[in-house]
Formats: sequence, structure tokens, C-alpha cells
Amino acid sequence: MSTSPPAPQASLGHPLLQRALSSLAFRDFRLLWSGAFASTVGTWMQKVAQSWLIFDLTKSSFYLGLDDFLGQLPILLFTVLGGVIADRHDRRRLLIGSQYVQMSTAFVLAALVWTGVVRIEHILLLSFITGLAQAFGGPAYQSLMPMLVPKPHLPNAIALNSIQFNLSRIFGSLLAGAALAAFGTAICFLLNGFSFLIVIAAIMALSVKHLPPAERKPILQEMRGGFSYVKREPSLIALTMLAFLTTFLGLPLLTFLPVFAQEVFEGDIGLYSRMMAFSGAGSVVGALLVAWLGRPRHMGLILLTVQVVLGLLLVSFAVSGTLWLSEAILFATGLSSMIVTAMTTSLVQLIVPDHLRGRVVSIYMVAFRGGMPLGSLASGYAATFVGVPTVLAINGALLSLVGIYFLARGRDIRPL
Repeated sequence: MSTSPPAPQASLGHPLLQRALSSLAFRDFRLLWSGAFASTVGTWMQKVAQSWLIFDLTKSSFYLGLDDFLGQLPILLFTVLGGVIADRHDRRRLLIGSQYVQMSTAFVLAALVWTGVVRIEHILLLSFITGLAQAFGGPAYQSLMPMLVPKPHLPNAIALNSIQFNLSRIFGSLLAGAALAAFGTAICFLLNGFSFLIVIAAIMALSVKHLPPAERKPILQEMRGGFSYVKREPSLIALTMLAFLTTFLGLPLLTFLPVFAQEVFEGDIGLYSRMMAFSGAGSVVGALLVAWLGRPRHMGLILLTVQVVLGLLLVSFAVSGTLWLSEAILFATGLSSMIVTAMTTSLVQLIVPDHLRGRVVSIYMVAFRGGMPLGSLASGYAATFVGVPTVLAINGALLSLVGIYFLARGRDIRPL
């Protein structure tokens, strides 16, 4: 990819707005952000509808966890390979191929539901295929983003990417609730399929050019080079461990929201989509805050402190039996988790050199994305014995202890 920093091409008005949205002044980032937002709205519509469909078919929190596990398993297995490929080949073409595969699985699921033949095995298989596409598209996307903005704007771009992801969670969740009530689950999967056409068009319109590497080594040798670099950087090891533990212990909250909506608060799909929207709104506010801060002093100290707070919020949600309070805690949880994840990702991207970016970021992604399915599977299994609220309370307590541990160590993340 071309490494020359792009020039800003748009004015964003008020100085405070310019600071918070500075990366949107760059044409290519603005294109990718807009396309990704439209597509991710569809993805969240499918996620809400799919979770509701699984729980409706099986009445089992274990299958909710298993679906999440199978969707993320390919990321554990193939993302590092995807990172090597992203360093060797045109990242835009890899991204486009990934979008076509995900679009196809959405259309297939829509057809299965529409014809009334859908079974849990179909859903699990399609989740695995979607995860396989993401294992190769994810490193390409993450490696492409630093090529769209100058390095000083990178933390802002990462935060804005989180904003589009979570804005789409709000709109996608609310649209899914309305569509499910009016037309059923199939329409959500169908609309998600069409949404991929928008991001494909945006990727095709990017002006960055692919520059093949001057020297290509065997894939396994290049893969080892990425691991060797991470091993030499204690801060990268610590950030990768933190990312894994955060998603392993924290993300099961979203996986099990259908259980809280149906069994704890005796609600329907409308309540579930509203709870998802509260979480998404908190994440948007958290990402806006990170975007406005940019690269603050003591970034490592801030993220570890918020990590401790996030764990306490999980415990509070688990023990709360009051709906309005639980929704307020969901908002605060979304805000806190976004600060932690956006700052952790920013620090990784700032440390890594461009020629190793695909490989090193893919290792980080394996930890970050891999924690989600493993955590959901483990928590789902444990919940069959002690119940979902108890599992989430234990997860929250452990998450706070993780933050306290890294704060006490001091030398790895806190000084960053």
C-alpha cells in the first residue's frame, strides 16, 4: 500500500467538532467509514435476529454461546495467516472477497428462514463460514486503516471506527426489533445481505494503491517474524493479554442479553433490542470521548483504571433486578468497554511498524476476537449450572482484578 500521508480534503466546521472528527476530513477514510457503517447496521440487524431465533428454537443459553464460539473460531485458527496474506497482497481485494462471502451467508440464512426449514445446525454452520471470511478480511481492514490517515490521526480514526460500529449497533438493534415485530426474522437477514453491496462499492472507490513487498519470504517464515517481533515487545504482550481477558470476561454480557430480556425481565424482542441500543449508545459516547482525547498523556493508566470500573459495572448489572437501573448500567458498561478497547487497539497500532502491521495486528486480533467465543462458550456452559447472572458477576469481579494486576505491575501498560 502507498505509505504517503493523505491530505485532508474536507472542513468539519467548529474547532471542537474538528478535533473529535478529524479523520473524517480525509476522503478515503470517510468513504470506508460510511460504507462500513451502512454494512454494520445490517450486521447488527442479523445479530439481534439470529440470537433471538436461536433462543426461540432451543431455549438454551448454551446454544447462544456455541453460536458465538463457532462464529469466532475461524478467527482463532486463521487470522494470523490472514495477517501474513494482508502484508503480501492487495488488502482491498481481500476485503472485497470477505464481504462477498458474508453477503452470501446472509442470503442463504434468509432463504432457510423464509422457507421454514431452518434448523440450529444450519445457523451454526453459516456462522462458522462467516467467521472464516472475517478471519481473512479483518487483518486486511485493520492494516488498511493506517494507510488512510496520517499517523497522528490514527487514535482518532480507530475511535471513529468504533463509533460507526456502535452507532450501527443502536440503529441495527432498533431496526431489527421493528422488522422482527412486523415481518419476522428473515427480513433482517435479507437486508443484511444487501447492505454488503454498499461497503463493497466504498472499498472499490478507495484511491490507495497496492505496492507489492520488495521481498517475499515463505509464509511460515513471515508468520514467525510477526511472533518474534511481539515477543521482543513486552508492552505488546501485555496489551494482547489484556485484550483477550477483557473480551473473554466482558463480552458474554451481550451474548446473554436475550436471557435477561426474556427470563429476568419477562420481555420480548422489543426489550432485547432496546437493551442492545442502550449498550450501543454508551459505546458511541465512549468512542467520541476517545476520539476527542486523541493521544492523551498516561493513556495506559486511563485504560487500566476504566478496566477496573468496567468489571464493577458487570457485577452491578448481574445483581440488578430493576429494569431502568440495568439499562443505565448497560449504557455505562458500553461506554467503559469502548474506552478500554479503543485505547488498547490504538496503542497496538501506534507501536507496530507498517511492514509488520498485518502480521502483528492479526496476532492481537486473535487475542481480542478469540476471547469472545471462548468466553461465551465457557460462560454459557457454566450458566447451565449456576445461572447467567452468577456467571456474569464472577466475570466482572475477575475483570476488575485483571485491571488491578496490570496497574500493580506498572512497567508494561501503565507508562504508555
